[in-house]
Amino acid sequence: MVVVTVAGSRVERDVDPPSVVRERLEAFAVDVLADAMNRPVQRVNGGLYLRGLIEDGARKSLEPLVSRLGEEADYQSMQQFLADSPWDPALVVKAVAERVAPVIGVEAWVLDDTGFPKDGKDSPGVKRQYSGTLGKRGNCQIGVSVHAVGARGTVPLGWALYLPEDWCEDVERRRRAKIPVQVEFKTKPELGVELVERASAWDVPSAPVLGDHAYGDNTWLRERLDQAGREYVLCVGPTSKVFEQGTSFAIPARKRSGGAAPRRLRPDRELVSIGALIAELGVDSAQTVTFRDGPDGDPITSRFIFARVHAGHQWRGDQLKWREGSPEVPPREEWLIAEWPEGREEPTDYWISNLPADTEPERLARLARMRWKMELDYKQLKGELGLDHYEGRSWLGWYHHTAMVTAAHGFLTLERQNPFRPRPA
Repeated sequence: MVVVTVAGSRVERDVDPPSVVRERLEAFAVDVLADAMNRPVQRVNGGLYLRGLIEDGARKSLEPLVSRLGEEADYQSMQQFLADSPWDPALVVKAVAERVAPVIGVEAWVLDDTGFPKDGKDSPGVKRQYSGTLGKRGNCQIGVSVHAVGARGTVPLGWALYLPEDWCEDVERRRRAKIPVQVEFKTKPELGVELVERASAWDVPSAPVLGDHAYGDNTWLRERLDQAGREYVLCVGPTSKVFEQGTSFAIPARKRSGGAAPRRLRPDRELVSIGALIAELGVDSAQTVTFRDGPDGDPITSRFIFARVHAGHQWRGDQLKWREGSPEVPPREEWLIAEWPEGREEPTDYWISNLPADTEPERLARLARMRWKMELDYKQLKGELGLDHYEGRSWLGWYHHTAMVTAAHGFLTLERQNPFRPRPA
């Protein structure tokens, strides 16, 4: 029997011993690995690898992990399981997501990417490139990910390794890293959208997609999400342009000089940058909004400006025409959100959202500010579970490792939902 503190009082409760937790982990492994792994040796190694990720140990790369498992694990077999065994990592991520997402109260999906610092040049996708994780350029891999974020936790919904163009064109490096021939260059936003679309077909609660400038400033990504019926609240820079509310779209009269009659709607005013638009509205148009977004669900208060605007990225103002293939209708209305904290001379952040016009300010503000929870996710995925500890040089191995780390993260999330489990009488 142990004594714990609950809500300021001392309460005696039974805490499960490690053997009971291990039994639950083994049962969880059977559930989430079954669809991906149809060979007994795969399932055995998968269960061992999962346990190795969760058990104590500073490094979660293969050699120290196998060493900690002792005689139960064979290094060569585990290496083959990780680097070459033909099991689908996406099926593991799907199984974990469908089990964890319903219990965390999903409020948003977050698109993000993270850096994996590396030495050398042979790990797939590695090069000297900018990493938000490093805060500078460095030798690293970049992984794109999507996560479901809820009031009671998070769960990864997918991983994609970014492959720079010079890697795509280097036949020998691709061969050594065992990169499939069908893998072509794709931008991070393209990879992110593919992950969102794949997870949208799973039994996971849908929610607005959030993302930073790298995703929000990409107009193709916003258009693709909107066309797929996905809501979003995406961070954008102040130079992004929109049509302000009140813009009229009409077919202009035919010119007297002749020529073909205009057939498409045209705006009656020019595009304006969102920074200039918010500055024109001024701080007096800001409203104080209180919402729950702190680490403990504490109320947060800040000032925001909410304005209705029209998407403008399909309009070519210099040519007075719409981009080829754009819809034959006025551009959709969206929310422009700007946070203008007390005492600041200008806004600190801007967002574009396609949420409905009647969305409450509190929800818009909460979603706009919710992306910080990803930092907690990466902290556990890397700091505790070894997401960035994979040392192999196999393309498939990277995906296998991230899938197994996702499973370990999912198990711990479920365990946190019931930290104290009474023993049977």
